[in-house]
Amino acid sequence: MDCIDSMEFLDEWFWFFLFLPLAALSGWVIGRRGGQRHGHAQVSRLSSTYFRGLNYLLSEQPDKAIELFQHIAELDKETFETQVALGHLFRRRGEIDRAIRLHQGLLKRPDLTDHQKVFALLALGEDYMKSGLLDRAETVFTELAQIDQRAPQALRHLISIYQAERDWEKAIDNAIRYEVATGEPMGKLIAQFECELADRYRASNQHDRALEAVSRAYQADATSVRAGIIEGRIEADLGHHEAAVRAWERAARHDPEYLPEIIPALLIAYRQVGDIAGARNFLSEMTEHYRGIAPVLAMTQLIESQEGPAQARGYLGSQLKAKPSVRGQSALIDLTLADGSDPVASLYDLKHITDQLLVRNPSYRCTRCGFGAKTHHWQCPSCKEWGTVKPLLNYAVV
Repeated sequence: MDCIDSMEFLDEWFWFFLFLPLAALSGWVIGRRGGQRHGHAQVSRLSSTYFRGLNYLLSEQPDKAIELFQHIAELDKETFETQVALGHLFRRRGEIDRAIRLHQGLLKRPDLTDHQKVFALLALGEDYMKSGLLDRAETVFTELAQIDQRAPQALRHLISIYQAERDWEKAIDNAIRYEVATGEPMGKLIAQFECELADRYRASNQHDRALEAVSRAYQADATSVRAGIIEGRIEADLGHHEAAVRAWERAARHDPEYLPEIIPALLIAYRQVGDIAGARNFLSEMTEHYRGIAPVLAMTQLIESQEGPAQARGYLGSQLKAKPSVRGQSALIDLTLADGSDPVASLYDLKHITDQLLVRNPSYRCTRCGFGAKTHHWQCPSCKEWGTVKPLLNYAVV
């Protein structure tokens, strides 16, 4: 499922297809009311106006489109769909108050069918969301969610609202209802919400509840990397370092691209259980399956601590031939300086330049929208998608 925040039921293409039959239908109604000759003339004018309005919409000229559709609405004030369409155009142009007033006025009409009332409520709820009146939008969409006809659209909006309010329990409930109503898998999103709860419980030292939330996250998404990372942190908090190692290794195998997030804490846990050989075996495995430099650098540190800088420099140099990396180059310079085998002055200059390149480059990038960041975010600050901000493979200059 695409980012819930970006979902809008009343999008431009929906209105494009809505206007086409309306042009014919409105003309037919007017023809019936006004007599054949007069009706045909008015039909022709209205149809022409509709299609001019559509042309303005498709040409990204909403101001001119609004002028034309206001004219249509004045000619035929009883056409419900025209009024709703005009409200949508007001909202699209940022005139939210006008859209709200128009849709509220429609809901006061005594002649609305049940279908039209539902449609107007949906439009009004979207007006409230656009204006930031989330409590009012929640009330409208909660009512609509009880109506089978519009339940999916309303539930989709409710998920967005509860996500913005960080009400994760309600977000989960509505995501489950949405999945049941539509058949669209929501497991990955539900797992993210459960992980938010787990983080909240862990922060308040409610470790049992945090682990329960992690378990539910796994039920929703068996390969959830975030659930594994949180599980490892909880187990480490409790002093269960072997369990922490298992959780972090499982998370890394599910998605090695998160290794830079996992390795520092994982190595600490390995040291706590006194299993450096296990750490080296795991890092060797990850080096084979992961294109990035993180496991190579971690292995280099272990080799340096056990065998000295010369051995570490030899290992890193051989790895960098296959995986060139600015960060790897910086580490190689550090080892060369420690080993004292090359001219020191020039290496310090190169080290300075390399470090500057590292400072200027992001460490993480969203795989959906390209947003770059220095720190990790589970939800992209730009496109709001979950689980798409990942560590960069090489930190190379673009």
